[in-house]
Amino acid sequence: MTSASAPPPRVRGRRPPQGDPVVDRALSLLSAFDADHGSLSLGELSRRSGIPASSALRLAKRMVAWGALERGEDGRFTIGLRLWEVASLAPRGQGLRQVAMPFMGDLAQVTRQHVLLAVRDGYEALLIERLSSHQAMPVLYRVGGRLPLHSTGVGLVLLAFAEPEVQEEVLSRPMVREPEKEIVSPVDLRRTLARVRLEGLAHLHRPHAPRAIVSVAAPVFGADDRVAAALSVLVPPEDADPRMLGPAVRTIARSISRGLGARRAIGQIGDASAGR
Repeated sequence: MTSASAPPPRVRGRRPPQGDPVVDRALSLLSAFDADHGSLSLGELSRRSGIPASSALRLAKRMVAWGALERGEDGRFTIGLRLWEVASLAPRGQGLRQVAMPFMGDLAQVTRQHVLLAVRDGYEALLIERLSSHQAMPVLYRVGGRLPLHSTGVGLVLLAFAEPEVQEEVLSRPMVREPEKEIVSPVDLRRTLARVRLEGLAHLHRPHAPRAIVSVAAPVFGADDRVAAALSVLVPPEDADPRMLGPAVRTIARSISRGLGARRAIGQIGDASAGR
């Protein structure tokens, strides 16, 4: 007879249900870092990840050994170069950047401002490259940063050619243009997206940001003739000549598209389903 106090038999191959899997906790540690928190103490890492300090330290040490994290002499943790090395292999960024960089360099040389390249990641735009002239006006955009789809040039292009369910999800949410705190009307945004699809260009003028800025963006097509990315230039209003900027951005976007193997011409957009 089995004693009533005997522990239940273990089932081979099954993990006891205690705590999150190690991989989830490792991802939680990495998620604790962002643009405003690039260096974290153990206590900060623990609080921001929701992992007890002892467990956070044990896991962080393993990640330091692998190279995903680095730890300075002051004991603070930062993202490690090994993680950047692995991330640089992402096909949506690597091949696209290799093709786009020479053309972006030409556009940056002509405009002497900022040239951005972004892809859509869920309901945000992810900036994968930025070229800037020495005399360019200051902007907050950084490589690896995320941008809203509803209030940036690259975001409008990516949203205009996204799947209908993605568009409807974005349009159903409260939308505010930051940092102006201006409410974005879904009706107005829907009209804007239709115009972007028709013209193959997005024009965005933000006069009330910390510094007035004009963005002109165009879609970049991939080998499957779907929109793979968005290219834009950011210039001060006094340099924003639409007769020059629009054709220049469209031409460079077309060149990148051809380099990616796209067959369709950017000037032949035409309807709401194009690029999907």
